[in-house]
Amino acid sequence: MIEIQNLTKHFGHIKAVENVSFTVRKGEILGFLGPNGAGKTTTMRVLTGYFPPTEGKVKVAGFDITEDPMAVKKRFGYLPENVSLYTDMRVNDYLNFVGRIKGIRRRALLKQKVANVIEHCGLGNVQKRTIGKLSKGYRQRVGLAQALLGDPEVLILDEPTVGLDPKQIVEIRKLIKELGGERTIILSTHILPEVQMICERVIIINDGKIVAIDTPDNLNRQLSKKLTILMEIEGEPQKVVNALQNVDGVIEVKQKAKKKGKVRQYEILTSPDKDVRRELAHTVFENQLGLYELKSVEMSLEEIFLKLVTQEEHHA
Repeated sequence: MIEIQNLTKHFGHIKAVENVSFTVRKGEILGFLGPNGAGKTTTMRVLTGYFPPTEGKVKVAGFDITEDPMAVKKRFGYLPENVSLYTDMRVNDYLNFVGRIKGIRRRALLKQKVANVIEHCGLGNVQKRTIGKLSKGYRQRVGLAQALLGDPEVLILDEPTVGLDPKQIVEIRKLIKELGGERTIILSTHILPEVQMICERVIIINDGKIVAIDTPDNLNRQLSKKLTILMEIEGEPQKVVNALQNVDGVIEVKQKAKKKGKVRQYEILTSPDKDVRRELAHTVFENQLGLYELKSVEMSLEEIFLKLVTQEEHHA
């Protein structure tokens, strides 16, 4: 659906984006991650035709952004970080206005399209209210509704939950997830749990360059030199440590917090190329110890992000 090849964007002597390449599949929800000033918004603006690229190719559904910009723009719905709305207009009037701008001329069709996005974005109970009197969460929904008008094949969402309260954040995230599959979505954000909950694949950009493209799980496997397993075991601590350290593939055993009675928590560091959970459980039973819990602990997306960005800055 989207192909970006060697995209570079300069502002004078400043290289905002440098030699960026990636593709987005039809129906995919892609997370676009990076610290503030990393080049996320610039990439989104080039992709939507707001800025021309300095170098490189950008294609959407086979159309080149520089050769046929209108064909590309017709396929986009864009929710910018700061949604510009006409605050003195009512919600339904504003959406009808946007629909006409997007070329929906037939009155019956426009009425149907507006009704659909109002229902989809949960705006039914505020559709006759003035936008300026709405909460930030509802104004964000209005912004999303205008992006959905015209049934775009691709949605670009730039920091869609910034400034919202926790309840509003949950509602907007749920709505975005529901839109996935029907449309290709690029979600640009620096809120890492948001990406982990919504997106199928992640691009991490730093200082205008891509430092990683993959699923969070694959990034975890690539970056982890050791796997961590947490166990809660009942028994004499030294006996537990000695037994677990004898399991092939175990690198280190650390005694952690004390639980109830003789139950303690242990952190076991293991080689990433060998799953030793079955052997660990067997060892516990074989040594007549009590097993209360056994679970793998993966790196969070935040840890992955920090590790990649730190590595890139160190190399630079």
